[in-house]
Amino acid sequence: MCQRRMGIYEMGEVSLMAITTLRDEVRQPIYRLVYRLRRLTLDATAIVASVCLSLYLSPEVSIRIWGSMLRWTLLTVAIHVATLVLRSAYSASVRYFGQHDAITLGLAAVPAACVFCFGIRESGFRLGFINSTVIIILYVFLSTAGLVLLRLATLSRFHSLLARAFPRTPIRRMLIVGAGDAGETILHEMARRQVWQVKAIGFVDDDDAKQQLRIHGVPVLGTTEDIPSLVRKHLIDEIILAIPIASGPQLRRIHEICRSTNARIRTLPAIGNLFERANSLTSQLREIRIEDLLRRDPVECNPAELASYIEGRTVMITGGGGSIGSELARQLAKLNPQKLILLGKGENSLYEIQQELIQTKNIVPTVVVADVRDEHSMSAVFRAHRPSVVFHAAAHKHVPLMQDNLREAIRNNVLGTLVTSRLAHEYGADKFVLISTDKAVRPTSVMGATKRICEMIVCAMAQESETEFAAVRFGNVLGSRGSLVPLLTAQIRRGGPITVTDPAMTRYFMTIPEAVQLVLEAGSLGKRGEICILDMGEPVRIDDLARELIRLHGLVPDEDISILYTGVRPGEKLHEELVYNAQDLLPTDHPKIRSVRHTHVYDLALLRVIIGDLLQIADSGDSDRAMTFLMDLCSPHARVATYAA
Repeated sequence: MCQRRMGIYEMGEVSLMAITTLRDEVRQPIYRLVYRLRRLTLDATAIVASVCLSLYLSPEVSIRIWGSMLRWTLLTVAIHVATLVLRSAYSASVRYFGQHDAITLGLAAVPAACVFCFGIRESGFRLGFINSTVIIILYVFLSTAGLVLLRLATLSRFHSLLARAFPRTPIRRMLIVGAGDAGETILHEMARRQVWQVKAIGFVDDDDAKQQLRIHGVPVLGTTEDIPSLVRKHLIDEIILAIPIASGPQLRRIHEICRSTNARIRTLPAIGNLFERANSLTSQLREIRIEDLLRRDPVECNPAELASYIEGRTVMITGGGGSIGSELARQLAKLNPQKLILLGKGENSLYEIQQELIQTKNIVPTVVVADVRDEHSMSAVFRAHRPSVVFHAAAHKHVPLMQDNLREAIRNNVLGTLVTSRLAHEYGADKFVLISTDKAVRPTSVMGATKRICEMIVCAMAQESETEFAAVRFGNVLGSRGSLVPLLTAQIRRGGPITVTDPAMTRYFMTIPEAVQLVLEAGSLGKRGEICILDMGEPVRIDDLARELIRLHGLVPDEDISILYTGVRPGEKLHEELVYNAQDLLPTDHPKIRSVRHTHVYDLALLRVIIGDLLQIADSGDSDRAMTFLMDLCSPHARVATYAA
């Protein structure tokens, strides 16, 4: 009985849901029809009014023909409304009414105006060409103005309803830096998205030609030097930096000026990232970051050149789940490889980038969990997939950690590169690109020394292989895992102090996307055994970087957050270098990339023997001897290198 009652109840509930759904399906078209009929009626009324007003304002038309114009007036209204329907004027959303819709309304009035003019002539009043043209223009203007005003009134009512729906949202007074296209677009979107409850007070721009101009009724109030006084005068709450093409020095100067005020500072991303997202420009506004202040001139890459060695090929990335590896995957996905292989040991990071590519790039990468040191596993991967291009990003990169884990650094970095490069040669890969570091130049750390040996392996392999081997050397990458900026940010959020090794220490910095973009460019250059150096700009003092990061959090260095100098750690240098000798740098086809002049020829067979000895010493547990052997091997005068004739 209970089951029967439950069955009846469920049947009743299903029936009720079906009836409710059916009712909603019936109501929705009815509501839409009523709404459009109401708009049509209002438009017809506006058209009748424009007919009457046109007759009244036409000095050449006698009032005696008004009575005979009723039939032609109805015909004019019918044709005008029919034209609006045919041009889909009633399908356009009033909320997004703009210039295109106004032009549509104006064009729809032309056929009706011709009928209207013909009706005047048929009513017995002779019109010349000039008078006919005047009446047509008068009718088109008045009818279009009436229809536009009706829609603007509806739009104004919509905005007032939104304002009433969000009565507690405080109005923020905003100043926009940059009276260009980005600033205008932000203003336009703000006018359309009234839920922001933001009022744009004005623009500032350093272009003299834009001074005293108005954009959508908002004035250009001055230059960037006037920002502090304008913030005080107009009680500005927020400053928007709408200058996505600004260079790093320009942005730093403007940010320094803005920081002297109490206003919140937000910015747009750099121009290279600005159009990669489909969402609105205003949704890309964000707090200013430290990498914004390091912004360089946009890197100009040739997509056709990059696609020429990626499109339709099998590409493998070792260390595919790391910071560089995952960004390589994102950018390679745009170049239409036939197959993208992500190889690494960290299954969680590999899974994350795999899912990201599936959901955002519409590409399903092949994920391989393997160790680059395991020759048996790596051989199986190369045999199964036969990659044409290999980007070798797998490496241990933390300098202090590798000082304490010498054996692991040697086996992962050196042996991993030796195994992967040999298999790339054996299975006929077209290109092999090693991701190296500036710490490989005159290395003082285990990590730098192992990466220097990796560069030697690449140079030696290039002498004996048809595969194009190359290495790409660059400095610190902002935002990578375990890098400096995330560490300092975490220390600031804990209230400090933040730790800096030495006030004089400098480093080269790049953002992950620009580093990877130049890595891809270096891969397209077709060099054999070259070490490519990326343009890193000027080195940055770590102390300056730390202080700027504190200010970005709205705090004062040495007052709100103290800075603790801990001293240079083992293996670290005060200043990194990108090349041994500046005169060894040679230009390439890309202005942001240089190559290192070959001064040594490496004997691959001898190098393999010596690396074997290094691995044996490291495995024996004699760390001091292994360290000495490692550093001797990195010396330019090591016995593995013979000077070129």
